[in-house]
Amino acid sequence: MNYYSTDMIDGVKHPRGELLIRGPNVTPGYYKMAEKNKETVTNGWLHTGDVAMILPNGAFKVIDRKKNIFKLSQGEYVSPEKVENIYVEFPYFGEVFVHGDSLSDYCVGIFVIDPVPFKIFV
Repeated sequence: MNYYSTDMIDGVKHPRGELLIRGPNVTPGYYKMAEKNKETVTNGWLHTGDVAMILPNGAFKVIDRKKNIFKLSQGEYVSPEKVENIYVEFPYFGEVFVHGDSLSDYCVGIFVIDPVPFKIFV
């Protein structure tokens, strides 16, 4: 995906790559699903599927998804990024997040209202 630990932005080093997590509060893997565990967990590290960038203050910022598509229960494939980009053009939304999984036949959207243009309704 052309994200590297050596990436520079405006002359400042900003390492980027898939976000991996581990610790006592992170799942050790899927219950009785060895194949899924091989894809998701490596040496105790859980692959989140998110691409993150390390900011100069040491914080992480999620900037992309490793896999930008999911399949709903009726077999329809959805690209959440495309749906989010359509909704975020609406002037009253500041942030949009779309989620779905293979056990549901619909998507869920979380919308954060931009308070400045929304004031006309209050």
